[in-house]
Amino acid sequence: MGEIRVGTCSWTDRAFVASGWYPEGHRGAEARLRYYTARFPVVEVDATYYGLPSTRNSALWAERSPAGFRFDVKAFSLLTGHPTRSAALPADLRPALARQRGRTEPDPGLLDEVWARFSGALLPLRGAARLGAVLFQFPPGLAPGGPAEAFLRRCRERTAGWPVAVEFRHPDWWREAHSARTAGLLAELGMAAVAVDMVQTLPVSVPPVAPVTSDRLAVVRFHGRSPAWGTGSKEDRFRHTYTPEELASWAPRIHAMADRAREVHVLFNNCCGDAAARAAESMRRLLDTSAAPAPVD
Repeated sequence: MGEIRVGTCSWTDRAFVASGWYPEGHRGAEARLRYYTARFPVVEVDATYYGLPSTRNSALWAERSPAGFRFDVKAFSLLTGHPTRSAALPADLRPALARQRGRTEPDPGLLDEVWARFSGALLPLRGAARLGAVLFQFPPGLAPGGPAEAFLRRCRERTAGWPVAVEFRHPDWWREAHSARTAGLLAELGMAAVAVDMVQTLPVSVPPVAPVTSDRLAVVRFHGRSPAWGTGSKEDRFRHTYTPEELASWAPRIHAMADRAREVHVLFNNCCGDAAARAAESMRRLLDTSAAPAPVD
């Protein structure tokens, strides 16, 4: 059976830091990371979606974490097809972004440079064997079809040899009509599918399936079950306290994923106060004591 690693989607979220989960004396950047890594074996870096990472930060993260720890790093917004603010780019790249306003595709030269800086900044993590995956969270507008598949192939060409995980926000990718093709495409590209837990009562709800498309890695991200998904503030969208029953419903699927992948990363994104950390702690205890797995969806 593969190793199951449970953690949270950020260790620096403002509400998380302010919640009191970090004790006195562990509020600085280095102390927070060392405290977190002593309690969880994996974390997601979400700040890299909002702005390009730096080589210096990657080196510090590697230095301040124990051997074997994993950082799953979210791909920068421009690389996943999301709208990107000019302020999110380094100053020397902002004029190129301004010139492409109104275009449907980013300027190739700008894209080349952003890819080079993004991947270059992660080299310290990769060199220290701390990089768990580069997480591509694609926007809701990326629906199944030829153009989207071509986009995925281009992303894979850019990340050849890197561990990659893919989360689709358009629900059709994992609905019955497309799920087999989606799994086959990701397996062909060597990309790990991301299973999603979220509220299931909305038109945009992603089905809670748990495919394994890579023998190297499988990922589950728990977004909470707020009915305010897609509306309101960040706190409204992600405010949810997982019940023991909700967590237990995933335990057999996670165990089954671990039968088919060397690592399974289970990450909590219900980032309101310390809810993600508490859910992660509960899930880890549950997985240690839960029964044999059921078949994967």
